[in-house]
Amino acid sequence: MSTSTTSIRRARSTDADTLSDVFDAAWREAYRGIIPGVSLERMISQRSSQWWLGATQRSRPLVVVETGDGVVGYAVYGAARARSLKAAGEIDELYILPSHQGLGLGRRLFRAVSNDMHDHGLARIGVWALEENDRARDFYAGLGGVLTGRSVDRIAGSVLPKVGYRFE
Repeated sequence: MSTSTTSIRRARSTDADTLSDVFDAAWREAYRGIIPGVSLERMISQRSSQWWLGATQRSRPLVVVETGDGVVGYAVYGAARARSLKAAGEIDELYILPSHQGLGLGRRLFRAVSNDMHDHGLARIGVWALEENDRARDFYAGLGGVLTGRSVDRIAGSVLPKVGYRFE
């Protein structure tokens, strides 16, 4: 495994297959036991290569972190989608392959995304994490995120509590 980061860049259409694989592995690792099994499988199956191809063409920024091993993570972000975080910008998703977690790549990706939002006038940034996802909560708290809100996600009939973090 190569851990040297070669780039954090905008996703390209040629990344669609890899993004689908990263999403699959990261979501299985992050949400197994949190999101009910059938619902988790359904959500993963909806994020096929074709879905990711479309995501690379949308206006909401999608960036990847690439090492010598190829694309090993991604983030989606932009203007806040809701007012509940009391933030101008929002990170919708930030995931790193389980095999590459703990190497600082998530922190580096978070900083790159935060800097881009700051450059576009989105100085106050928010992010949601499922309340039971201790790894995500520890990650955002470790980056200096302040717990600012609680809400719920409804997934296939399940109510999943989530917490919001804000970064100034």
